[in-house]
Amino acid sequence: MDIFNVLTMIGGLALFLYGMNSMGNGLSKMAGSRLESVLERLTSKRIFAVLLGAGVTAIIQSSSATTVMVVGFVNSGIMQLSRAVGIIMGANIGTTITSWMLSLTAIDGSSVLIKLLKPSSFSPILAAIGIILIMMGKNESKRKDIGEFLLGFAILMFGMETMSSAVSGLADNPNFTSMMTAFSNPVLGMIIGAVLTAIIQSSSASVGILQALCATGAVNYSVALPIIMGQNIGTCVTSLISAIGASKNAKRAAMVHLYFNLIGTIIFMIGFYALNHFLQFAFWNTAANAAGIATIHSLFNIIATVILFPLANWLVRLAELTIPDKITGEHETAEETGLVRIDERFLERPAFAVEVCRQKVFEMATKSKESIVLAIETMFDYKDEHVKQVEALEDEIDDYEDVLGSYLVKLSGKNLSARDGRMLTQMMHSISDFERMSDHAINLAESAAEMDAKGCSFSEDAKHEMSVLCRAVGDIVNNTLDIYVTSDIEGAKHVEPLEEVVDRLTKKIKALHVKRLQAGECNAQMGIIFEDMLINLERVSDHCSNIAMELVAIEDNGYEVHELLDDMSEEQRMQFKQEYESLKKKYSLQDSNVTIEKKRE
Repeated sequence: MDIFNVLTMIGGLALFLYGMNSMGNGLSKMAGSRLESVLERLTSKRIFAVLLGAGVTAIIQSSSATTVMVVGFVNSGIMQLSRAVGIIMGANIGTTITSWMLSLTAIDGSSVLIKLLKPSSFSPILAAIGIILIMMGKNESKRKDIGEFLLGFAILMFGMETMSSAVSGLADNPNFTSMMTAFSNPVLGMIIGAVLTAIIQSSSASVGILQALCATGAVNYSVALPIIMGQNIGTCVTSLISAIGASKNAKRAAMVHLYFNLIGTIIFMIGFYALNHFLQFAFWNTAANAAGIATIHSLFNIIATVILFPLANWLVRLAELTIPDKITGEHETAEETGLVRIDERFLERPAFAVEVCRQKVFEMATKSKESIVLAIETMFDYKDEHVKQVEALEDEIDDYEDVLGSYLVKLSGKNLSARDGRMLTQMMHSISDFERMSDHAINLAESAAEMDAKGCSFSEDAKHEMSVLCRAVGDIVNNTLDIYVTSDIEGAKHVEPLEEVVDRLTKKIKALHVKRLQAGECNAQMGIIFEDMLINLERVSDHCSNIAMELVAIEDNGYEVHELLDDMSEEQRMQFKQEYESLKKKYSLQDSNVTIEKKRE
């Protein structure tokens, strides 16, 4: 083997790794956030978690990526550690699909059908289709994603063929044969496999390299098995690195991954070598092929999962003993202090990162609604604990805005689909509105506290007017949250008529309030508090309108809310007016008008 063979081997390896990365990226983009969302949610039963972990890993072509994602889930508090175990087990099974695909390169035969199954026959066709789809597809289109997958697969297979042909000359090299024989030592073989996998951080890639070396005929099963076992341990390096600086439970998730592979390897090695000692397997000292490597890889991960599945809770306990609870003086993580956290690892999967942010914005919106409801209750039935709750919610919502704002800016620089790009823009607009709503809730609670401290109270008329207005504001907050969570564009268009009614109510109540002040029925001190409450309630309604109209505007690929209202057709204007008139009757102040007119008489 000369320098040119070495260069060919390096080039083949580069193409192999690039193809694997491109294929995984294409599949991830095609799947969007759906696979990861299922991975996050449908893990209540461990057997489902195993199946999901295997399925997602088979699609994204990387157990390391799946495990790192799980570490991110646990670090963000999205997933419990006990649920992560099943996914980690399944990821080890799912990663074996790559070795089975690569085993196609070893197919040999003279018939046309057999030749067509060889990657060297169909890969050029896939590459041609892939490049056509990429060139014809628009940016962020599904067609382009499919093209990236097909081209990645073709490059992967071409890299595999190149590596195999580059090392085929080693078959008659006694030095290479001697080196391979040395690796039949279980300990040395495992070390080599672990180190190689730790360096390239992909067990699929390192198994692929081993399959390419099988073309020399110098790699016996006695050499391959310990190397494969070491590769399963080496793949844990990626998750261990990703857990650095993460929360306590995230580190434990990485340790579960390590213990699963380490204990599984020990059990498998002891069991296999014990059986071989008594049964003397005939294949043990024969040359391994790509399909045989894939079989060993799959058998190990399936057997390890079957054995350790009932002991999953023990793996969790072992990880907890390794990473003990916080000791005195140890710095607390965001998860442990209850602060909002979105893991940076998700930025590598932009589609899923958008979905995670969307869920966090929903949480923020729910807390904003809760703060408004509590503040309104406090206005009519003052309780100190309600004011404290509103203040606590406001602090939480501020934290959501800070974390989400920073994260969304980072995410905006990623390669997002058109849909995800619109969603990100909409979230960046809405988080400030939700935060401002909580500020107004604080103002309302503080006004209620001032009323209580000064012994003030609403007059009967003022109480009635305020209750009607609060009912309207409560409804617009509820409606806005519902349409936001469901992305109900048609529903969003019905928020504006109610906002107009709230504006009208506020102006009318202010006018009635002035009349009471002039009649001496309300003192100036209470009048100022009453005015502040009206302003804050009206502004809550304004922010609801902003959120709803931004949802409509961004969906229509525009950002000018007022233009949407100005460009309504005559029929839409008529519908708007009819809805507005209906809502005016629903939130009528007729009782107060009658009372005031009687008093004036």
